[in-house]
Amino acid sequence: MADKSLDNNNNLKDVRYDHKWGFNDTRFRANPDRTVTVTGNRYTISGTTMPGFIPFVEEMLDIKFDMDDIKPELEMKPVPDPIVNDGFCQAIEQSFSADRYTLDRRERLIHSHGQTTADELNKVLYGSLERYADLVFYPQSHDDCVKLVQLAASHNVCLVPYGGGTSVSCALQLPAEETRTIVSVDMRRMNKIEWVDHENFRASVEAGITGKQLEEELDRLGYTSGHEPDSVELSTLGGWIATNASGMKKNRYGNIEQIVEGITMITPQGVVEQLDPQPRVSIGIQPNSLLLGSEGNLGLITKAIIKIHKIPPVKKYGSLVFPDFKTGTDFLYELSQTAVLPASIRLVDNIQFRFGSALKPTPTASEELINKIQKFFLLNVKKFDPNKLCAATIVMEGTAAEVAHQEKTVYSIASKYNGIKGGEGNGKRGYMLTYAIAYIRDFLANYHITGETYETTVPWSKVHDVIEAVEKLALARHEEYGLPGRPYVSPRITQLYHTGVCIYFTHGFYTKGITNSDKIFSAIEKDLRKAILDAGGSLSHHHGIGKLRKEFMDRTISPASVEMIKELKQASDPQNIFGIRNNVLAD
Repeated sequence: MADKSLDNNNNLKDVRYDHKWGFNDTRFRANPDRTVTVTGNRYTISGTTMPGFIPFVEEMLDIKFDMDDIKPELEMKPVPDPIVNDGFCQAIEQSFSADRYTLDRRERLIHSHGQTTADELNKVLYGSLERYADLVFYPQSHDDCVKLVQLAASHNVCLVPYGGGTSVSCALQLPAEETRTIVSVDMRRMNKIEWVDHENFRASVEAGITGKQLEEELDRLGYTSGHEPDSVELSTLGGWIATNASGMKKNRYGNIEQIVEGITMITPQGVVEQLDPQPRVSIGIQPNSLLLGSEGNLGLITKAIIKIHKIPPVKKYGSLVFPDFKTGTDFLYELSQTAVLPASIRLVDNIQFRFGSALKPTPTASEELINKIQKFFLLNVKKFDPNKLCAATIVMEGTAAEVAHQEKTVYSIASKYNGIKGGEGNGKRGYMLTYAIAYIRDFLANYHITGETYETTVPWSKVHDVIEAVEKLALARHEEYGLPGRPYVSPRITQLYHTGVCIYFTHGFYTKGITNSDKIFSAIEKDLRKAILDAGGSLSHHHGIGKLRKEFMDRTISPASVEMIKELKQASDPQNIFGIRNNVLAD
């Protein structure tokens, strides 16, 4: 079932699935001839019929893909009666119109989970959750939020901020031990740009706006925020701040902490904000720094002042093919030490390179000829190993002169590492495939294949150690648990820094016939996270901690740091009104 009621301003153009990822005009559909088609026309891949998809999955997982064996989803999903705080509900009825809140079972279920595969999504689709929202509230203004927080404090009700629902860290998993009424506060009706300062390139934006809405509104004015996470269509400005998010074009525009100049949050003790946000200030401990990465623990983020940029006059895609992943990483290392990084550059390993090929339609006669020529050149002339070669996708933005300089620098350095240009079309297609990944996850789940992504920040010196540790342990755990076939483990480098990179791992396996497969998946995920830390990686680059990684926080910050955070929480929210219990507050 699709969710229509939550679309802002009664706009039904973008109707979302209730529980799965994305928009309901888009899905991967298996055909009787064992091809796969992408429905709709939303993405560059939409309308594509792919003959290589299923054979690739079979090869990678060493399984037989049974087209008729579809995992049945629960039609009637269990939702218990709500825990009702009569005094609070009466106060809500007296203070707000009826369209601001609901006890509807479907709405409560939608707002009771995020997108963490095994620990949330699979439970809601095929089983049951441990705890459900009791009421959903839809504020439409800052004043609505102030009033709501006051009422919650007066009646001792638990509030949980809800943005796009895209969390993959169990940050939206509701605490099973919470006995109070839990109110999910859906911020997405607060989706306006309040003002734009054209001279100083700033805008004040309500926190419930999605990335898609923000970019569409700014585009009409000739601007962009430049923040483009994989979830940009669905996630919200408030969610980006609460998770300390990163975007694909951070090289040009910065991560969210470089984009935001001011944040407004409502806590039970009042409004927290810097009264006069500036490009940079030295005023001691700053409110903005405390709110970034707060993960719903401290209050409701209602708006932010962000930097905006004129839409660059030139955008150009590119791609490169390298003989192997290590060589591609060496290229990125040298490139990172220059002052000429493209807006985005990402390196995918051989598995993802081949997966990208599997997602292409049957080539025309002319395309097939070109493919044969390119393949002959790579394999016979350049002597690349087809099972080792990898690819980089590139996005360059700026003036014509800037883009030309980026191109010259990137391709000049690439030539030193035997990099071969793969063409602008492949670059654009590879970049845009990012938006299809979660749809692929949900399609494969129908056929007993569970998958998830893990991200980490790694120093340059530890990149290959971390990758090797994850691959080795994933194979070992797969064998120890007696899982069928073999696991899918594939890394890609998505963001570059002066001192290191962000590595994104995709991990999955076939679960047909496996009892408690979700528990096994969760156990392996924790083991892999420990392996990442042991090999020199970080706990998270941009997904956040939530409840999924809470047990590793003692390896990230000192005991005194933990106590400081807990004391801040106690001072700002002594009743634990914002009781989602993420990160070190999970205990």
